[in-house]
Amino acid sequence: MSRIQVFEHSFLSIGEQGFEKRHFKALSRLNELHNYKYFDLKHNGIVFKQFVGIIQIDSLTIEILPKIDRYETENITNKNKWQKVLIEMLRVTRKLKIKQVGQANVSKQSIHLLDIYFEWFLSEVQLLIHQGLIKQYYQQTGNVKALKGKLEFAGHIQKNLVHKERFYTIHQVYDKDHLIHQILGQALYIIEHLSKGSYLYNKCKTLQLDFPEVKAIKANENTFSKIPKSRKTAPYQTALAIARPIILNYAPNISSGSENMLALLFDMNSLWEEYVLIKLKHAAMESQSRIEVYGQDSKAFWNGITIRPDIVLKKNDEVALIIDTKWKNIDQSQPSTHDLRQMYVYNEYWKSEKALLLYPSNDDSLESFLSFEKITENEHHQCGSGKISVLNSFGQLDDTIGIKLLNIIKK
Repeated sequence: MSRIQVFEHSFLSIGEQGFEKRHFKALSRLNELHNYKYFDLKHNGIVFKQFVGIIQIDSLTIEILPKIDRYETENITNKNKWQKVLIEMLRVTRKLKIKQVGQANVSKQSIHLLDIYFEWFLSEVQLLIHQGLIKQYYQQTGNVKALKGKLEFAGHIQKNLVHKERFYTIHQVYDKDHLIHQILGQALYIIEHLSKGSYLYNKCKTLQLDFPEVKAIKANENTFSKIPKSRKTAPYQTALAIARPIILNYAPNISSGSENMLALLFDMNSLWEEYVLIKLKHAAMESQSRIEVYGQDSKAFWNGITIRPDIVLKKNDEVALIIDTKWKNIDQSQPSTHDLRQMYVYNEYWKSEKALLLYPSNDDSLESFLSFEKITENEHHQCGSGKISVLNSFGQLDDTIGIKLLNIIKK
């Protein structure tokens, strides 16, 4: 299996690193299905946007990595560094479950995001099998040799004019062939087809031998909404949550050819926001300060439209600061007018005096981190532009971001 590693916002041309025209067509179709949000299509290649993650097209794996500095050299060392940053961000935000990057048992030579995700799912299914898979009641329609349930007269007459000894009925069955296991079975089938040639293939086939035979289905968004929730199904929640993106993002024969494709992509803006929010919450909890950290705090704006800042910090039940995270480099520029107007509105609606636009940076210095200036002549509307290093001095994802932010805010 070949692998291509690229950075977000980079260009990948046809013929480069094993990227062929059939792969380009498959990605074009994927982009169309998702309203053209993942890539910009050019006549001889694609330009990646702010989405990071992994795409597998048959035996080709494309790994899209985050990057702060657009001029950073694209050598294997930098790619491995940013791959570890991405995996750690996904782990902290609970989109991947591994103890740490170094413990990911994926490959002797390299780590693949998709393999980590598949291994997580297989481990969850294996745990469910060891705990004992549940049975459920469901209705089944068909011919039986003994009358049970409700006789379906129209079907019975149509199918059993000759076979008088049979009954066409609707009856209840209590076994393991139910919707939850059918969804997990579909995810196992996808992993089997996409992991051929890797150590995960053998693990998947072994699990399939222990997994009950279930009806093959083609699950969609509506299928997942029908999953029953009860005390008995609670242990399945993690496995179903992992299976959801595997199934919904799997596109067999997406380009009317033989290519099978799976894409697990994450918006880097959302990922950066979630990471900062989680680290701030942890820092506030550990410091036992009076600062409370909130995310997803929305208010009505106009005609059904709501507005929502990324992070709201409160002290003594009053809003002390509003933070809006932006995953873009502004080392050589200033915040946009649109962003400043947005912060003015946040200050007005949340009755806050200060708002902060927080950007990632390679600079680990925080000397002039918060320099608030008035947005207008109104002294009660101030906005700061802050840059914080994503990496620590060892070139790893800085897990003290929350502590640094909280310490500066306390001043």
